[in-house]
Amino acid sequence: MAQTVSVILPAEDRSQLAAVIGDRNRAQKHVRRAQIILYSADRLPVLDVARRSGVSRPAVWRWQQRYAEEGIDGVLRDKTRKPGREPLPPETVAKVLALPCSEAPGTATHWTGRAVAKAVGVSLRTVQRIWEAHRLQPHRLRTFKMSRDPAFAEKVEDVVGLYMAPPCHAVVLSINEKSPGANVYRERQALTQALDRTQPGLPLKPGKCQTMTHDYKRNGTTTSDFACRNQTAFRLCLPRSMCWTAPCSADA
Repeated sequence: MAQTVSVILPAEDRSQLAAVIGDRNRAQKHVRRAQIILYSADRLPVLDVARRSGVSRPAVWRWQQRYAEEGIDGVLRDKTRKPGREPLPPETVAKVLALPCSEAPGTATHWTGRAVAKAVGVSLRTVQRIWEAHRLQPHRLRTFKMSRDPAFAEKVEDVVGLYMAPPCHAVVLSINEKSPGANVYRERQALTQALDRTQPGLPLKPGKCQTMTHDYKRNGTTTSDFACRNQTAFRLCLPRSMCWTAPCSADA
């Protein structure tokens, strides 16, 4: 590409380009383009214009041609380009946003980015960009508790005060519920509880996390015992008031 135009700059365009160069808040690319046009209007050789502006000669020719065709607006505006890849259809974006707000698959507690990407057929990074744009955060959970106890403040002061200013020679005991037979064959036992939150929480939606109370209803425990006999395993699920552990043979 060689120089094919001669820049003739009106007084109005010259003052406008000079204002662009003097504006300290302007982008540097606009300043370089204005310098190219002003130097070209002063009849400087292309090599001098390129050296003073800090660009190559093809760049000088390109902006001279752009100014001749479109004027100041063409110099200060970038031409639009086609995107590198096709944008996602609105149906796909809606599905990426709807899945985390629905019930989690299988035994999962919530939808993960990889699970949504596999279900929809897009990449993990695409899912992350859509969630970030719509402020959707399925991995976050906000806990709350609204107590109806009229003496709640006094109880909190008693508990917190015990740690902040304990009495002299104080001993604090913590008691946890366990099955009566949890100390026997503990490696073959598991305590299960049906956990249900004390108050209903709000579901996940764009811009807000899912909420749930930090405590749960205590429905008691049931003991799941595993016994081994003649290389055969069976499980006994007993009521919470009973506990029985089957003996395990030595060769199992």
